Amino acid sequence: MAASDGQVSAKPPVTPREDSWHEIVLRTLKRNEVGLIPYVPDRVLTPLIKSLHADAFFTTFATAREEEAVGILSGAWMGGRRGAMLMQTSGFATLANVLASLVVPCQIPLIMFVSERGTLGEFNYGQSLVCRTMRPVLDSLAMEHHTLTRLDELEFTVDRSIKQAIATQAPVALILNPLLTGGKVFEK
Repeated sequence: MAASDGQVSAKPPVTPREDSWHEIVLRTLKRNEVGLIPYVPDRVLTPLIKSLHADAFFTTFATAREEEAVGILSGAWMGGRRGAMLMQTSGFATLANVLASLVVPCQIPLIMFVSERGTLGEFNYGQSLVCRTMRPVLDSLAMEHHTLTRLDELEFTVDRSIKQAIATQAPVALILNPLLTGGKVFEK
């Protein structure tokens, strides 16, 4: 850019802003036409939940329990609508029955985003127990699951997981690790 005295003035280079994890998830859901999003409120998921509520593409609402969200999404799938649920690790402890008796045998491509608690400095022993049992339960149900830790792999993994769930009519759990989300901030 030319300055008024004929010299060229240098502008500082513009560094592209990296999207946050929740912006990437929102964009990927939208691209895959996943528009129904029931959730159980969670502090870690709050930025994503607020972004979903602010976007008219999505129908987003809180449920009382995780099983309620599974039921809503199962009915929506049978009615031709795509959706995903948001929850935290502790809520997973209540899902084994509905996953084993409805989602897996009926081939419902349930897409679950789970904010991971119970690891990396967790203070609540109950959260830790559920965290340690979640992956073995998913494995015993032969459910695809991915633990997301890196921003640079997030969009690819979420996009391909959604596509695979829909193509194979099989559920998937996307576990949002604190290394990705920053986790829950604990009071001192």
